[in-house]
Parts: sequence; structure tokens; C-alpha cells
Amino acid sequence: MPNSQAKYLITIAGPTAVGKTELAIRLAQAFNTEIISADSRQIFRELSIGTAKPDENELQQAKHHFINSHSITESYSAGDFERDALSLLEVLFKEHDQVIMTGGSGLYIKAVCEGLDALPAPKEGLRQLLTDRLLNEGLLTLQDEIRKIDLDFSATKEIHNPQRVVRALEVFQTTGIPISQYQQKNIQKRPFRQILIALDRDRASLYHRIDSRMDSMLNQGLVDEAKSVIAYRDCHALQTVGYKEVYGFLDGLYHEQEMVRLLKQNSRRYAKRQLTWFRHQGDFKWFQANEFDQILSYIKEETGSH
Repeated sequence: MPNSQAKYLITIAGPTAVGKTELAIRLAQAFNTEIISADSRQIFRELSIGTAKPDENELQQAKHHFINSHSITESYSAGDFERDALSLLEVLFKEHDQVIMTGGSGLYIKAVCEGLDALPAPKEGLRQLLTDRLLNEGLLTLQDEIRKIDLDFSATKEIHNPQRVVRALEVFQTTGIPISQYQQKNIQKRPFRQILIALDRDRASLYHRIDSRMDSMLNQGLVDEAKSVIAYRDCHALQTVGYKEVYGFLDGLYHEQEMVRLLKQNSRRYAKRQLTWFRHQGDFKWFQANEFDQILSYIKEETGSH
């Protein structure tokens, strides 16, 4: 039986362009609460168009945190977000029984919900080397390599997550110790309860929304935004989908038409990777993005609120 005195963090996850922002705002209004953005790029003031940041109208409909909170000139990690978000939740739960967290950055969500593994820093250049191998040789090759060195990791769902496989190889090649020996056996306990919800749409609808979003970003001035922060293009936030394709165009590697094609193709691929992550990380309850009434009923049932 849900405890009416308990505090609940309601996480809304899912792929890019699925409709997380709209749903999170409607839920924040329904529960008269606030939203924590778990997006590793929307924190930066200088990046608005390419990050699909909530617009002024959306920001006025519900109070958001971690939007425009930092500068691209600052270094900010998932560990920093874990610390800052937990501190903020302590404050918000004094006023609210429920708080909404939403975003597509799986590691940011994992950091707040479960805590992060205390893993060693990788050898310089190793991650790029392994990422190149992933692209050129495929996931199966790297999975076979992991199975020879870490049976415990191979037995988990993470063996199907390309980023986690790369990280596991990175840790072993840096330290000679399997990642499973570093990983915490117990998820860190949090002083609040959690409801994990993931959104999806049928592929045709999702891909149409992604293509439309890319067209909209370009019309809003994505290329000019990328130019305005070109001095920081080596920052991780600008090595991501939505910016790296523009820089390729600005570098003269391809024409504008090819840039548009790559923006759409890579965004669709990113959405697929996000879906894979959320299916293999955490215990998410899946809904179609337009099932607001069902989602609201599910949350009320879980929290015992009316």
C-alpha cells in the first residue's frame, strides 16, 4: 500500500523528440510541482536550438531546474549532476510530495536514481579507439572480447548496450581488472521513492517527429548557433548529434544537403540507442507518449494520491 507521507521522484525518460517535455509539463501541473531536467546539454546557456530546450512558453508553464544553469565554458559531469540534483531534491521535497525528472541523458538519470560506479579514469585516447572499433568492427566483436575477460558482466543486460561494452573494455584495458569487480553490487538507497516511466512511439511517427524537429532547428538558426560556440567545439556537448554534423558542413567536408541528411539520420540512430539504453537500464514502465491519462492514473495508483 503506497505511503501517503512518502516523497516520490517521477522520472520520464525516452528517446529524442518522443514528447517528454510536453508530458512532463502536464504532469508537473497535475501534481503542482517542479521539473528537474536530466539533459547533459540543456544545462548550457549557449546551446538552445540544437538541444531542443523548452521554449519560453514551456518554461513558464512549469518551473524547470538545470536549464541554462551553466556555461559551455564550464566542465560538468554526471557525477556533478548527481550531487546537485540530490541537493535540490532535498529542498523541493520540503514543499512537494512529488517531483518530476525528465530527459534523454541516460547516465544523468542513472546517477540520480541509482548512483554511479566509482570507475577509474581511462587511458588517454582509449575511448575514441574503442568507439572507432565499435563503428568499424561492430558490437558482436567487442562482445566476444568481453566474454573472454568478464563473464559476470557478460551475463548482465549491459552486454547489449554498446556504450557500456565500450566502457567495460576501457576499464579492463586501463587497469587489467574486469568492470564487474568495480561495479557496486547494491544500488544506492535514496531517501525518496521512485517511479520510472519511459515513453515510446511507433517508429514512423517518431522518425517523422525527428525529421520535423531537425527542419525546425535549421529554420531557427542551428548553423549560426553552432558558429557562435565554435571556439568550444572540442567540448563533449558539441561533439554530439546536432552540432558535429554542422561542423562537418562548416569545415567543407560536405554540402548543406548532406548536412541535413546526416542530421536526420544520426538523430534517428541516437533515438534507437536511447531506447536500447532505457530498455536495459532500470525498471521502467513503458507507455506510448500520447497515453497521458493512463500515465497519470498509474502514478496516482503508485503514490496513493488522488
